[in-house]
Amino acid sequence: QVQLVESGGGAVQAGGALRLTCTASGSLTITGANWYRQSPGKERELVASISTDGATRYADSVEGRFTIASANDAKAVYLDMESLLIDDKGVYVCNAGPLLSVSRIPGKVGEEWKYWGQGTQVTVSA
Repeated sequence: QVQLVESGGGAVQAGGALRLTCTASGSLTITGANWYRQSPGKERELVASISTDGATRYADSVEGRFTIASANDAKAVYLDMESLLIDDKGVYVCNAGPLLSVSRIPGKVGEEWKYWGQGTQVTVSA
């Protein structure tokens, strides 16, 4: 069965750190990916992405605190989150798999991939 499964979410205090993992199952491989964050009352936000050439991009809100990286075996992608803020709370969802589209529109540069995971909850408390 082809699917993406996120793990690593949890509850931490502000200033803490978490590593999220998005794992591909079956024949699915990860050559690039996006991590999105869905927070209550807010629009879904693209927080980090990695392209097939390894280029990474981050939302301004997480720049310098989050790091996205792909596993060498192309079966996982990670999101290392440090210095977590209360505003970082939300459900983090992985988007990866076969490439669907590429955008080169300034301000919206990036890729969209075919598969989505179910998400993993991150809670940050004071």
